[in-house]
Amino acid sequence: MYDTTDRKRGPKGNKVNQTRTVGRYGYGDQNFCTLNCQNDWWKEHGTRAVDYIGRLREPKAMTPNNSWIKRENYYTWQRENNEPRYYFRNVCTQEERPITEQQYNDERYTLNT
Repeated sequence: MYDTTDRKRGPKGNKVNQTRTVGRYGYGDQNFCTLNCQNDWWKEHGTRAVDYIGRLREPKAMTPNNSWIKRENYYTWQRENNEPRYYFRNVCTQEERPITEQQYNDERYTLNT
């Protein structure tokens, strides 16, 4: 949809615009080549996608039971003080529980409280 020089393909005198290689740019979890493409898709399909997946009709309340998030401690000086590199943090209570790197990388792993 956009006329840019990096999208031109073909022999001289017969150039056409082609889409970019998605994997090279990786916007929107590598589903879009640019933020413009992502925004264009959202304008056209976003409302339908949210309705299909499930629109929230009522606010969700954050409680100590549902407010655990995975975190990674990047600072080596803190880890030298025996702080774990990977952990769950409770946003409500500020409690932290260490986890392994394998548990951190496992998208299905959750903290059972």
